[in-house]
Amino acid sequence: MAEAHQAVAFQFTVTPEGVDVRLSREALKQIYLSGVASWKKRFVRIQNSFLTGVYPATPSSWLAVVVATVGSMYCRIDPSMGLIGHIQHYVPSCRYLSFQHRTLLSAALFSTGVWLSGILLCRQSLKLLLSYHGWMFEPHGKMSRSTWVWAALVKVMSGRKPMLYSFQTSLPKLPVPSVEATICRYLESVRPLMEDEKYHEMEGLAQAFKQHTAPRLQKFLVLKSWWATNYVSDWWEEYIYLRGRGPIMVNSNYYAMDFLYVTPSPWQAARAGNVVHAILLYRQKLDREEIPPVMAFGIVPMCSYQMERMFNTTRIPGKESDTLQHLSDSKHLAVYHRGRFYKLWLYHGGKLLTPRDLEQQFQRILDDPSPPQPGEEKLAALTAGERIPWAEARARFFRQGKNKVSLDAIERAAFFLALDEEAHGYEQDREDSMNHYAKSLLHGRCYDRWFDKSFTLVVYKNGKVGTNAEHSWADAPIIGHLWEFMLATDKFHLGYSEGGHCCGEPNTAIAPPQRLQWDIPEECKEVIDSSYRVAKALADDVDFHFFQFTTFGKGLIKRCKTSPDAFIQISLQLAHFRDKGSFCLTYEASMTRLFREGRTETVRSCTKESIAFVRSMMDPARTQMERLQLFQAAAEKHQHMYRLAMTGAGIDRHLFCLYVVSKYLGVESPFLQQVLSEPWRLSTSQTPQQQIKMFDVEKNLDHVSSGGGFGPVADDGYGVSYIIAGEGLITFHISSKFSSPKTVSPTPGLAGRRLPWG
Repeated sequence: MAEAHQAVAFQFTVTPEGVDVRLSREALKQIYLSGVASWKKRFVRIQNSFLTGVYPATPSSWLAVVVATVGSMYCRIDPSMGLIGHIQHYVPSCRYLSFQHRTLLSAALFSTGVWLSGILLCRQSLKLLLSYHGWMFEPHGKMSRSTWVWAALVKVMSGRKPMLYSFQTSLPKLPVPSVEATICRYLESVRPLMEDEKYHEMEGLAQAFKQHTAPRLQKFLVLKSWWATNYVSDWWEEYIYLRGRGPIMVNSNYYAMDFLYVTPSPWQAARAGNVVHAILLYRQKLDREEIPPVMAFGIVPMCSYQMERMFNTTRIPGKESDTLQHLSDSKHLAVYHRGRFYKLWLYHGGKLLTPRDLEQQFQRILDDPSPPQPGEEKLAALTAGERIPWAEARARFFRQGKNKVSLDAIERAAFFLALDEEAHGYEQDREDSMNHYAKSLLHGRCYDRWFDKSFTLVVYKNGKVGTNAEHSWADAPIIGHLWEFMLATDKFHLGYSEGGHCCGEPNTAIAPPQRLQWDIPEECKEVIDSSYRVAKALADDVDFHFFQFTTFGKGLIKRCKTSPDAFIQISLQLAHFRDKGSFCLTYEASMTRLFREGRTETVRSCTKESIAFVRSMMDPARTQMERLQLFQAAAEKHQHMYRLAMTGAGIDRHLFCLYVVSKYLGVESPFLQQVLSEPWRLSTSQTPQQQIKMFDVEKNLDHVSSGGGFGPVADDGYGVSYIIAGEGLITFHISSKFSSPKTVSPTPGLAGRRLPWG
């Protein structure tokens, strides 16, 4: 085959006349170009590390300081007040350095010291400014004079054209709240959910904990906050995610969907070509730090550290704890189609494959008639089942030979791509079309997604796309940032030909994707089948409903001077009460990325104020004005709690870390055990959008996002994700379990079941 010959750089043959050496110029050219591209990438990383390290200063500012200092010396003005002469005294004299040269060198060293001191001063000043969060608690649309001055100073100190990681060292550390404040807020959050006897018992446990156990635990936690970059994130990643031994499919991984109404191309290979190229362009910008940091309200930088592991990252199973394997680079993609695995090189001649070249490669995979090898089809079910069997199977059956080579190709890939055989997406004449789409992205067939990869891109037969993301390495807004860039680039920048194919002409000389080879013994097949059965039972138990609310959107809510998020959270409380006739502990995720290496915090959105409003809605004797006043009080309370969570004054991460410290010290705390065992029967999250404004949603209403979702956290609870997609659209992703008689995700047309949205 031609591609096989091109893969050989040189050949030699021993003949009676000697050794005949034949070089392949094309192969050597490709090797040379790949090397040049690798060295360019290394140089860019070194350059970016330097520029980020001296931000908000620039190399030109250093030169300006040196020139100004040397110029003043020639004017017989000593800006150093004798320090340059003192430095000159310690510069070794030699025949190559005249007195004038030593003076210039001393002036340059002094200037560099002044320049570096200025950088440190600016960073510390910016860190102090960013530690102020009073701006978040001011009334919407109003800004006090002190906040206006603060915002102006932040603008000045932030510099111009920051790179992705420019602000990392200027972000403040997450503060450790006082034990008294945390316990007070906790008791306030559970008071409306507990009977008097249960509450007084909990209050007693809390007081005993505060007086006897907490002071010692708090000291260790404060010590960690001084030493570590973030006192929560490493423990959160390890104990909440990596040490979980149950399946990560459904229980941890989450998904994101395509445009709701639009499918840019109906051709599977073409859509995959454009989408993969757009994702690789994003990775290129990420490597070069050309993506600007996300700024809250356009002023306050948010932490970007989670973006570091977006690509080339895989969760590796272990018996006691998993680990995250992250590579600095990966030049290939792992692809799954119809039970077969492939390795697809993303570069040719040191350059990214064009969308048309990628389309050609994916079409070659789709046209491949070869059947799966024995045990290959359901191999990925290992990543969907329990973690310990997967860890043992990996250590036993994938440590050597072709199995190790093929597994390495998957785990060391930039990301995982599944070319799905099904067609999914919004169909107006099928009420359940989006429900099936959601379930397909959440768990698929339990063996056609590699759930351990940082994310699996899914491209369906009809050109629709979606993704399934592993949760330990980052939170949903990070994938959301990539997803927005990908969708906008695919549709509005790359585009398609009239026939729906990628633009341009393919390079037919590119070698086809490499089929991965496996030698899976019977014992391994049994483990695969066992993992598949566990995953299949879990997937079949998930009840999912995608709900489009089109009566109004954020426009009307904002005109009522109410936060859209608070409006929806209070509405969910009303819906839950109508469904179950009771209230429950409610989890809403918020970000703590105002702090360095911040991840999430919990907003306990079931409050006594929201309960009072819900009860007024169920009481026909209450007037509309009374209900409105109670609603406004509930919305204000929710906003206040959300702001507390974002500014490091939340409840649950502090209590979680105190619990971890207690375990390390061997201290038993009935209070902490009770707190951390309480189930979240209503788990909610808002999908962020328009983090990067590459197109105007209001001018392209048919290009609204469908958002994403996740599985239920509690067996007898609901998982609710929502996205405020526009002025007139809010979409909900609602999950529960069929096995629970206490829940039912609302399904239109399902006779005999009352919908909580009514």
